[in-house]
Amino acid sequence: MALLDAGIRPVTLIVLVLAAGAEVLGDLGMRHGLGGRPWGYLLGALLLSGYGLIVNQPALDFGKTLGLYIAVFFVVSQILAFCTEGERPTPALLIGGALIVAGGLVIHFGRA
Repeated sequence: MALLDAGIRPVTLIVLVLAAGAEVLGDLGMRHGLGGRPWGYLLGALLLSGYGLIVNQPALDFGKTLGLYIAVFFVVSQILAFCTEGERPTPALLIGGALIVAGGLVIHFGRA
């Protein structure tokens, strides 16, 4: 429950995971479209539009939530890269990813 105590509402985290999933899968759809699969363009466009709608909900204070989104996006993108493309993270990716997640948490929880 540390995330809840720290000010991350479960709904906010769910919305950010959905937005990151839509963004990553939309990019993957576009990649497939560029690779000669025309359905990829349509799927990519729909998912990227969905991402835009999800992440811009008025209930989210996106300026404050941006750091958390960056961290969530990195984690979701790596999970989906592994599940859909079989990509395995390298040590450099894991170290850089830890810095991304740490930075995102600093942005979200930091006080000015």
